[in-house]
Amino acid sequence: MTTIRQRKEIKIAEVYEDNASQEEEEELERQLLTVYSGKGLWKILSLTVGGTIGLCIGFLTSVYLATLHENDLWFSNIKEVEREISFRTECGLYYSYYKQMLQAPTISKGFHGLIYDNKTESMRTINILERMNIYQEVFLSILYRVLPIQTYLEPVYFYIYTLFGLQAMYVTALYVTSWLLSGTWLSGLLAAFWYVINRIDTTRVEFTIPLRENWALPFFAVQIAAITYLLKPHLQPLCEKLTLLAVFISTFLFSLTWQFNQFMMLMQSLVLFILDCLNMLPTTKVTWLYVIQVTSLLLVCVLQFFNSMILGSLLISFNFSVLIARTFQQFLNLKSDEHIFKFLKAKFGFGATRDFDANLYLCEEAFGLLPFNTLERLSHTLLFYVYMFVLSIMVIMAIVVALRNLSDSTNVQYLHKGRCTIILKPGTAYNLMHSILFGCLAFSTMRMKYLWTSHMCVFASFGLCSSDIWELLLKLVHLYTPKRMKMMKYSIPVLILIYLCYKFWPGMMAELSELREFYDPDTVELMNWIKSNTPKKAVFAGSMQLLAGVKLCTGRTLTNHPHYEDKGLRERTKEVYQIYAKRSPEEVYSLLKSFGTDYVILEDSICYERRHSRGCRLRDLLDIANGHVMDGPGENDPDLKPAKHPRFCEEIKRNLPSYSAHFTRVFQNKTFHVYKLSRHK
Repeated sequence: MTTIRQRKEIKIAEVYEDNASQEEEEELERQLLTVYSGKGLWKILSLTVGGTIGLCIGFLTSVYLATLHENDLWFSNIKEVEREISFRTECGLYYSYYKQMLQAPTISKGFHGLIYDNKTESMRTINILERMNIYQEVFLSILYRVLPIQTYLEPVYFYIYTLFGLQAMYVTALYVTSWLLSGTWLSGLLAAFWYVINRIDTTRVEFTIPLRENWALPFFAVQIAAITYLLKPHLQPLCEKLTLLAVFISTFLFSLTWQFNQFMMLMQSLVLFILDCLNMLPTTKVTWLYVIQVTSLLLVCVLQFFNSMILGSLLISFNFSVLIARTFQQFLNLKSDEHIFKFLKAKFGFGATRDFDANLYLCEEAFGLLPFNTLERLSHTLLFYVYMFVLSIMVIMAIVVALRNLSDSTNVQYLHKGRCTIILKPGTAYNLMHSILFGCLAFSTMRMKYLWTSHMCVFASFGLCSSDIWELLLKLVHLYTPKRMKMMKYSIPVLILIYLCYKFWPGMMAELSELREFYDPDTVELMNWIKSNTPKKAVFAGSMQLLAGVKLCTGRTLTNHPHYEDKGLRERTKEVYQIYAKRSPEEVYSLLKSFGTDYVILEDSICYERRHSRGCRLRDLLDIANGHVMDGPGENDPDLKPAKHPRFCEEIKRNLPSYSAHFTRVFQNKTFHVYKLSRHK
């Protein structure tokens, strides 16, 4: 009985407990469903709000930069020739092809004019589509033709609004990258605001609109955002394929729009290679990224009529292997980019050089080291301080993870797994190495700082809003609780945003109210004179920068131009520049006539240059290359000798018989002197 009773009691208890347990499980399921539903709704709300803010801040940045451009030049009020002159140096050259395509009777004739161009370089027929990255100008010109906008939107505005629109995409991509890294759109908002208030160091689109990098960098930013998302673990197959497609499209467009794409992607390949070797990235995804890079570059190569500079690029060499690439480059006998390697060799102290092209780069401020005042400006907005703080933490974490991955000790892996692996996710590791390598590039060459500073904004804001970083720091000081971590993650970025708004918002509003006007009467006078007083087929010689404007504003044929990625053009430019060297009038005349020159333009700003120090003035570079002693007090290399002739650009103004026999002055103002070459040989 006792046993039976006990069994009955057990059964009753079991039934009761089973019922209670079932009720508890049902209650738990209801609670979990409520929590997950709440989390799902919160996630949808966060995505909606964050996405809307990202699009709005991108659009507002675009409007802000466009307004600054308008206020600085009064672009809507100045004449067409002044608008075109405002596109300085190579910017004017690129825009001229957009103008040329629009002026062509048909699209097919426009293409024919670009493929068989005989106005960009006199006495030569060159393929502009093969030589330069101008498919964006071609695409825009076609789009302007087919869209019903000609009646209310001028071609120049369609062009510049497109570029400012790309800035909206650029800032939105930075916003998304920071959001993906940190998990909160607050990080993206801080990144975008830092980008805007540091615009002197993050972009130069407002005063060099058609520059190739202003087309390319927005696509590069989209590519980085897509790669960051691709490196997230456990992506759904469809999602992964769509992300790979986004990476491919952005990589292809980046490659198509900038001639220096291969060097940027080479650094990207190095990032992938290093992280793959350290087991920080999934090998399969890295392989896909290699394939995408090579495929994009080869497609661009086809569109650029098998440009040899692309075929023999270091990127393809790296991705296909050093041995094959060496044989490949020797086969092509590459010389298009040899000036870049001469420049790098001299820049990093591997022997002095008298090479004119290398020295031309070395003496330009844009190709010098990053000035210290850049870091001062970035520190003024707190960006540099926050960036260095985040970078230091992440570098330490990367070193620990790398040592763990390279070690065979399971104890080490277990010891550090909780602290480091979570922080250094594949996307974070990629952006860390990307930031370091492009930072090194920026410090070595100032012009490349725009690749780094925009990513600084992303990386610094991510660090401030990263749960992993704050969790680690709080654990190190034994103060960690989830509430404290969240408080730090949100409160510090908000406080910094409030501080930045308080400090910089009034200045931004004041800047928008400043009204200036484009004013360059001497250049306007020169362009109007050329259009009115010279034959349409006349050939002009002069400085690269000025001749780009001559082609854009007048349509005349040039002897040389600023797109320097061709060995033949570089040699021609050096010979044309003998007008500023110590050469006889007969020698200069013979050189200019060999290029079919009808008119030569001399600029006082070059002949009597004071912007550069001795040894870096254009006339000094020519003297050194010609083996002549430089002007003015100072040292000269012992093997340099005094020139037999005076400086041409100075002596021609004396109108001596030996000069007037070959050159006749036909135009003069305070800045320019135009001489017509005699027809006799």
